[in-house]
Amino acid sequence: MNPTELKNIIESLLFVTDTPLSPSAVKKVVTDSDIGEIRQALAELKAEYEARQGGFVLSEVADGYQFRTRSAYKEWIKRMFKPPPTRLGKAALETLAIIAYHQPVIRADVEKIRGVDSGAILRTLLERKLIRILGKKEIPGRPLIYATTQRFLEVFNLRSLRDMPTLKEIQDFARSDDDEMDPPLVETDVAEFEEPTPDSTNNEMTESDTPTDEAPADETSADEAPSPDDTLSDAPTEEDTPADYGSAAPDREAGTPESADEAEEAAQMPAAAPEDGKNEPPDSTPTGEKENSDFENDA
Repeated sequence: MNPTELKNIIESLLFVTDTPLSPSAVKKVVTDSDIGEIRQALAELKAEYEARQGGFVLSEVADGYQFRTRSAYKEWIKRMFKPPPTRLGKAALETLAIIAYHQPVIRADVEKIRGVDSGAILRTLLERKLIRILGKKEIPGRPLIYATTQRFLEVFNLRSLRDMPTLKEIQDFARSDDDEMDPPLVETDVAEFEEPTPDSTNNEMTESDTPTDEAPADETSADEAPSPDDTLSDAPTEEDTPADYGSAAPDREAGTPESADEAEEAAQMPAAAPEDGKNEPPDSTPTGEKENSDFENDA
């Protein structure tokens, strides 16, 4: 078969499949080509798509080849499809890592390493098709044996289990991560943090900071201060002050009318008894008439 025609056939097969296509799977379809020619055609196709720098590439994953979009355009793909999140929790990732590095493994071995029950997590990983059941172990109880699937390789972009990082690589990666997260040490002059001594503190005080014995000046200005004349004018005079505050009464002779309450009180009060030797009735003659009669007698 012509090499160009073989590449076109393989390219069309890769386009319609939803799983990675291995050379052996292509050999079952293209029977008149040997496995070497198929591998060569796949390698050439991969190089062509890499050189093209298009929206997708031919990736080697899970012991096969598969068309995948470039990671640089994942944000636009998410806007169109909005796929549900496929994130795994910390416990699920921990269990999956134990199975991946210790497979084939039974549930008792996983729980011995984790120290907790892992039945629910194993069921979740089976539903996600990240692990599979290989069979039953020939021991009392015949527990199930677990291992990873091809889907596991696709999700983590691995060509095979041999591409998983070793324990030493993981430790080196974690150590480099810690070094990047640690903040750089800043050299600081120790003198900046020394506590000042009493002598140095006294020497640093300026004349303006030294307290004085002078009392603070009165904030009131000279213009606002009251003058002696104003003080004397405000004091009460002798004319304004009554001679006897306790005996002050309204001046009845000046013609000030008596109030109704005072008149009523005076009417209710009993008449004062006459003193001894003074029982004569008072002179009821008006003052003006008395003066006129005296003048006539003299005449």
